[in-house]
Amino acid sequence: MQAPCTSLADYAEQARKILAPDIWQYLDSGTAGNRTRYQNEYAFDNIHLTPRPLADVRGGHTRIDLFGQTLTHPFMIAPIAYQGLFHPMGEVGVAMAALAQQTPYIMSSLASQPLSDITATGAHCWFQLYWQSSREASLRLLRKAEQVGATAIVFTVDAPIKQSSLTLPHDISAVNLEPTPPLTKIDATQSAVFDQWMTLAPRWEDLAWLRSQTQLPLLVKGLQHIEDAQRAIDTGCDGLIISNHGGRVIDGTPSSLEVLQRFRPQLSPSIPLLFDSGIRSGSDAFKAIALGASAVLIGRPIIWGLVQGPLGLAHVLRLLRDELEMTMALMGCASIASISGCAIRL
Repeated sequence: MQAPCTSLADYAEQARKILAPDIWQYLDSGTAGNRTRYQNEYAFDNIHLTPRPLADVRGGHTRIDLFGQTLTHPFMIAPIAYQGLFHPMGEVGVAMAALAQQTPYIMSSLASQPLSDITATGAHCWFQLYWQSSREASLRLLRKAEQVGATAIVFTVDAPIKQSSLTLPHDISAVNLEPTPPLTKIDATQSAVFDQWMTLAPRWEDLAWLRSQTQLPLLVKGLQHIEDAQRAIDTGCDGLIISNHGGRVIDGTPSSLEVLQRFRPQLSPSIPLLFDSGIRSGSDAFKAIALGASAVLIGRPIIWGLVQGPLGLAHVLRLLRDELEMTMALMGCASIASISGCAIRL
């Protein structure tokens, strides 16, 4: 009989033991070298907190307002592909835990269950859109998400070429997507990357087109250069999700925390900057918010909890919420708004 999990580290260790080795490797690893994957986490070690005891924090809360909605806390579930790999209940199980812990859930384009089944749980759902083979195919996927009740669209742009070392089981697939058409034929003088794979990648004009196709809040996920960030905002996007895809796309990029520290002073304070890649505790979330994040996305720890079913995931979310509240209380912060500019030391 396994000991009960009392921390995220416990859930990670149990997930490692329960999952098949190839599935654990798929979940845990980044690109070859893993430098960015681990730098995302190590970056938080260089941010130090200065507690402020004796503050009156009675009546404190973690509520935030985002795109006209009041959320109970600033945690969100990041889009994660093929959640059926990790538990038979897959995305529906994640949505059930999200509902129980009042946590917005960003559904993945690569979900292994129908979007309608996920939103039928009553969870507060956003939708993460990967560009499809054409504008027409992308629009059909967008409309599908709108029809099932997604309340915001997250356009992920940093992984136009999605590679995986894992061969999916026969019963796991991206069930919400249309079949991918054959790649463009090339001759011996052309590049498979530039002239074949990247012909399906979105460009700036596609972002502008996508903005014109939906009235929902539109966020761009995966930009790491400030000029790109400003251009996305100028195109009419409503916010950004600062992310390096958990270190799964290209190794050697800055940690998400470094990018946040560059972006926040250079962009309008009114632009929501959500943070992704590296959150492993409530104090990590506190640090990201103190440095300018409007909310934080949780990735791998979601799966650590899901391996033990919706109840395990609900407990992971509760642990994060409790840790954030405790950090806030010890730092003398009675609200998320009061975290901004509080006593941290780089």
